[in-house]
This record gives sequence, structure tokens and C-alpha cells, in this order.
Amino acid sequence: MERNTINQIIRLLKKEVVPAIGCTEPVAVALASARATELLEAKPDRIDVFLSANVLKNAMGVGIPGTGMVGLPIAIALGALIGKSAYGLEVLRDLTPEAVEEGRKMIADKMIFVSLKENVDKLYIEVVCSNKSVSAKAIISHGHTQFVYLEKEGVVLLDSTSAVCKPDENGEETDFRLSFATVYEFAMTVPLEDIRFILDAARLNKKAAEEASKHEYGHSVGRIVTGTYGKKYMGDTSLTRMLAMTSSACDVRMDGAMVPVMSNSGSGNQGIAATLPVLSFAEDVQCTEEQLIRSLMLSHLMVVYIKQSLGRLSALCGCVVAATGASCGITYLMGGNREQVSYAVKNMIGNLTGMICDGAKPSCAMKVSSGVSTAMLSALMAMENKVVTDIEGIIDEDVDNTISNLTRIGSIGMETTDKMVLEIMTGKKQNTSTEKKNY
Repeated sequence: MERNTINQIIRLLKKEVVPAIGCTEPVAVALASARATELLEAKPDRIDVFLSANVLKNAMGVGIPGTGMVGLPIAIALGALIGKSAYGLEVLRDLTPEAVEEGRKMIADKMIFVSLKENVDKLYIEVVCSNKSVSAKAIISHGHTQFVYLEKEGVVLLDSTSAVCKPDENGEETDFRLSFATVYEFAMTVPLEDIRFILDAARLNKKAAEEASKHEYGHSVGRIVTGTYGKKYMGDTSLTRMLAMTSSACDVRMDGAMVPVMSNSGSGNQGIAATLPVLSFAEDVQCTEEQLIRSLMLSHLMVVYIKQSLGRLSALCGCVVAATGASCGITYLMGGNREQVSYAVKNMIGNLTGMICDGAKPSCAMKVSSGVSTAMLSALMAMENKVVTDIEGIIDEDVDNTISNLTRIGSIGMETTDKMVLEIMTGKKQNTSTEKKNY
């Protein structure tokens, strides 16, 4: 592989695989709130927020780190009060109890207004902060940290609303288009020192999983798998250890713990599910460091590839994509070759396609567990040279076409499903409290 291609893919990875605290949609809203407040140069007395349906859906029911609260209002308030846009998806890391109390007061004083914005990108966040007659606006679109519009007192400071990707810090384009062949070749052949950074994902996400042993988080899916009934009926196997580690990290994150995880393509759960099944299996088989690095890279880069055509947000649950990457990594660790890794992809798509995304919430840990189970089954089938064939469903003989079929369904075919899910979610009799429930 040419050095220039290697460098472009590394830049792409370092853009897409980044640390994040909390669910990325409400955190991205907090980021926009922080930036608008910075432009305002004063504490706002009113904040108007306009969101795409997908952002709204993913931000309604998830815990906000360090607050004991759920949903958008507290995230918006804290973004304005203590957020620093330079921190990116760790925008709320300077959180204090005093700030939480001040945020509660902003909510009680009805200073925050959230509305749905129609006919915009699926990832669209617009925040207008006002103080008396002065206002400032920040818009994030296409990516969770991608500011496309900034305005203060009617003066436009930035307008790149037609841009579809963001240059890196050196001004170089990072929207390198991948393929299955490129992903596999990169993961298998690039010098280890170039990709050793992917071990940071293993360290960070395993630490999040270990946090689950300290407290009850969310639905405690990870604890249940290793608990009395879990051990009695599911045993202690590579699969159950994989399930426990992965779902534990998701339990912690979805409950709003102040614990960073390594995200992938704007999603912490995708980062968790692309990392921890592979890491858990790697620990079980006692693989070499090189094998661990290459398996993690194969998993994460496969997720980035699929998300390039699926889009940041869609009606398709992100665990389908992340678990597909994990299945590739697991197949490699089992000794699988390139063809068998492609079988794993087809087996995953032949099984999990159609799992809906109904917002970020504690029960995402259950969906992640379903993805992990399917990842293991798909890898086992691939190693036996069993594959869903091109006469079955949406599977194509060509693996890239198979992935394209998946992403077309997720990004286009399920649009009506997405609208109905949001209609159901917003139509329910809502508990107006922003306090966390005991799940």
C-alpha cells in the first residue's frame, strides 16, 4: 500500500475514532451550546435549540454524565455554563456539582427551548444563545463536532453549510473512500507503529467496562450475564465474557457515568462494540500484541467504511455496523483469511439487518449484546466456510455490494420507519421530569 494512502487512512481514523464522554448526540448539542455562548461572551438568558429528528431521537432518554439527569435541557444548560468547545466531545469534562445546580435553575426558569427542524441533514444542531438584545448562533451538521455556521449579532463568522466533510488540522481532506479490499489490506499489512494508537481504544473502553463493577448502571446487562442466573444458564465461556465486557461498558455509558469511551464515527456505543468483543476474545486466546492491534484495526476501520455510506445517524441500529466490524476482528483472531472475513460480513448482514434505532437509552446494552452474539456466530460460520449466499435476501456475491445493500436499506429504505419511531417516542405520555429513573 502506498505511503500516501496509508497517511490518508490514518488521518481518517484519527478523525473518526476519538474519546467521548456521554452519549454523542446530547454532548454534541452541549458542544454547540458552548460555542454559541463563547461567541455571545455572556451568560445567556435564553437558549433556542433546533434539532433534526435523528438527533432529537437519540438525545431524549439517555443519562447526561455527572448530573443524575436525562435528556437535552441539562446538556444544553451545562454547555452554556461550563462547556468548552475546544474539548470537542469531552465538552462537559469540567463539570461541577455547582454547575449542575445552576443548570437545574436554568431549566426551572424556562430559559431553554427545544424544537424540531425539518428538511435538514440527519445530523443537524442549531443553537441560538441570547442575552437581552444580543444573540449568537452556532450550527453543527454532518459530523458531531463539525461546525458549519457561526454568527454573532448578525455578523457571519463562518459559513460552510455546503461542505460535506471537514479538513484536518493541516487543512488536508480526510474523506478518503474505503473498500473492503482497502480495509483488509491496511489492517493486515501496515507497519504496527503506524496503527499502534488503536490500543488506546482497548484501554479506554475496557476501563469503562470495569466501572460497571463499582455501581449499578442502567439495566445492568453486563452484571446479569455474569450473575447467578447468567452463570447457571449461560455458563462461563468466551461468548459470555465477550457479552459481559461489552454490555458493561454500554451500561455505564448509557446511564450517564462521567467516564470517557473511545467512539467510532460519532458513536460511543459503536466504539465500544467495535472494540470490546475483539479485546475479550483476544484475551481468551492469548494472542500476540500484533494480532490484537491488527484485529482491532480491522474492526474499527470496517465500521468507518460502512458508516461512510450509511451516514452518521440512521434508522438502523449502530450495533449492526459495529458488530460487523467486531465479527471481522474475531474471525481474523480465529485464524481466518480474507475470504473468511468477507464471509463474516455477509453472515452478519444476512442476520441482523433491520434492527431499528429507537434512540440512545440504557436498553442499548441489550442491543449491543445481540450484536456481539451474532458477531461470534457469524465468525464461527465463516471459519467453517459457511456463508449466506447471493441467492438469499440482500446478500450479493461481491462483499462491497452487500455492504452497499445494507446501507441503502438503513439510510433510504428505513426512512419511514425512522419517522414512525420518532412519532411513537414523542407521542407517548411523557414523564416531564429530567431526573434519572431507577431502571
